[in-house]
Amino acid sequence: MTAPARTPARTPARTGTPEPAASGPALVEGRGPLSRAVVAALRGGPPADAGAVAVPGTDPWGEDLHLALYLLYELHYRGFAGVDDALEWDPALLGLRRALEDRFLHALRTATADAPATVAEAFGPLLVEPVDPGASLSHRLETEGELWQLREYAALRSLYHLKEADPHAWVIPRLSGRAKAAMVAIEYDEFGAGHPDRVHARLFAGLMADLGLDTTYGHYLDRAPAPLLATVNLMSLLGLHRALRGALVGHFACVEVTSSPGSRRLARAMRRCGAGPAAEHFYAEHVEADAVHEQVVRHEVIGGLLADEPQLEPDVAFGCAATLLLEERLAAHIRGAWDQGRSALRRL
Repeated sequence: MTAPARTPARTPARTGTPEPAASGPALVEGRGPLSRAVVAALRGGPPADAGAVAVPGTDPWGEDLHLALYLLYELHYRGFAGVDDALEWDPALLGLRRALEDRFLHALRTATADAPATVAEAFGPLLVEPVDPGASLSHRLETEGELWQLREYAALRSLYHLKEADPHAWVIPRLSGRAKAAMVAIEYDEFGAGHPDRVHARLFAGLMADLGLDTTYGHYLDRAPAPLLATVNLMSLLGLHRALRGALVGHFACVEVTSSPGSRRLARAMRRCGAGPAAEHFYAEHVEADAVHEQVVRHEVIGGLLADEPQLEPDVAFGCAATLLLEERLAAHIRGAWDQGRSALRRL
């Protein structure tokens, strides 16, 4: 299979380990009435509020809702170039965000209503390799993935990995004792253990440079489809709400438990396709680090949290179930596109 015409244009590889740009990314155009109203408000137009757009009838998995949510959440990260920082706490935008969150969260809870409600049941199946390797994108990329597919996968994942660990840091002041100490220890590793060149977001920028991708923070937002935006929005949703702290811990644990074996396969894929040393190193780094993190997060973060607040166990399980649901939806989107010989990125 040859690369689809819509694969991101390759840029010259860069030397060294690039640092993701500190300034906010450029604001993109909307994909429907919700996101267009948000964009207009961020550009200084009339306030966007929940009463001005039809939130209740909007597709909770669709492009419009998830771009609108992503734009509103990004105000709490780096914002956007030319957008007033004060809009982070604009009452009308916060009201709209809450309405969008309610729509998304209701859909997540409905879709996971039959999922396990205990930590043991939720995480047990994740501790073994999947029975059907064909359902796993990392298996597919390891054995038959092509370089253009690795580049698309990295472009999509950049919306998370260039802010890796940031949304999970919001839970730290909401934890105590064992759970807080363990969470800080894991985040310390994610942020480079005191070495800026080892910050995982910077390592991912190095991977992108090896693949000839643009390493600018948020560069591929316009190309990211709703299933990808939803995976990033979930972390922001759970991180920004103290009431969802148990679900954020469940999400974080799910990511760490599944990361090491998936990273091993992706490191092999990068090596097989000749992607470059930085591309292989990013995933190789996660094989060892996340194998350790998986033990710490299950026994100390979850264990410590539930020792302090046992009533949060269903929330932890929900966080895991919601993560798996959205990852499966994203994988289905990517597999469907690649099976048809086309790009998984949005057409512009």
